[in-house]
Amino acid sequence: MAPPAKKTAQRQGFKTSEFIVYPAHGVGQITAIEDQEVAGLTLELLVINFEKDKMTLRVPVAKIASVGMRKLADPSTVKKALETVRGRARVKRTMWSRRAQEYEAKINSGDLISIAEVVRDLYRSDTQPEQSYSERQLYEAALDRMAREIQAVNRSSETEAIRQIEQNLAKAPKRGGKGDEETTEAEAEAPAEDGADVEQEEAA
Repeated sequence: MAPPAKKTAQRQGFKTSEFIVYPAHGVGQITAIEDQEVAGLTLELLVINFEKDKMTLRVPVAKIASVGMRKLADPSTVKKALETVRGRARVKRTMWSRRAQEYEAKINSGDLISIAEVVRDLYRSDTQPEQSYSERQLYEAALDRMAREIQAVNRSSETEAIRQIEQNLAKAPKRGGKGDEETTEAEAEAPAEDGADVEQEEAA
């Protein structure tokens, strides 16, 4: 009788119980590696739990690279992200709907520095004009993504991670109502593509 397929707790450098970043959803934890039969083929899947969103994804091991899943940022990248939020806001002279799409693309890129740029550009202090509802939503989405990764890297609480980001935002140069620095579209980066359609979702 053939021995059963050996089960290891690691695939492509990712292992069970490890925290990872999935671009479309942020920080999740690999809870298991399992086999699933689909149309006569056996697929190896990483089971990823996003506790805060009460969601579980099953990602085929073969798709890890194409969906942009990555390990948590290293401490030097976290430091760079916190330095980014202390910089001057850069606001482009384009319609809000266009900018909103670009901010969303940056958030969904999964890149911590790009997410920090959205936090920096959309932050408003108490003395500044009120944000619109859509600006506030994008700011909070970016802040949440950034805080969750810093929390996982530093093994701190989410509250501590948010406080750390806000302390750095407070050190930023005083900002004008609509952002200090304007860039033309040519100077701006092209938004990252969001490859979020490949996962199989199910309610946890």
